[in-house]
Amino acid sequence: MKPPITVTSFGSITVGNLLIEHDIIIRLSGEIKKRKKKLSKSVYGTSHTISLEEAKHVYEKGAKRIIIGSGQENNVRLSEEARDYFEKKDCKVDLMATPRAVQAWNKAKSRTIGLFHVTC
Repeated sequence: MKPPITVTSFGSITVGNLLIEHDIIIRLSGEIKKRKKKLSKSVYGTSHTISLEEAKHVYEKGAKRIIIGSGQENNVRLSEEARDYFEKKDCKVDLMATPRAVQAWNKAKSRTIGLFHVTC
């Protein structure tokens, strides 16, 4: 079951009643995991560009959509390789500022994964 996100602000996101102060991934099962930013940072020197390795880590077989919260100031981007990877998996990517991504997440119906960057 997809847990609802109740609020986000700079540096945090609240999923259900759980306040989290780091980037997260919400799996198809609803499990909340800490984002493995180092998979992108090791390639680009920043976690603001999602690498192919991180895309592979985030994707789960059967996912039809991934909602990416790109930060409060919309700074996160997908690398071309990551975008191509999701496209080959027939997984739609919706990348938007985290406050908008939270709204999209709460309305999502299909088999959706969420990745939320909580700072800039």
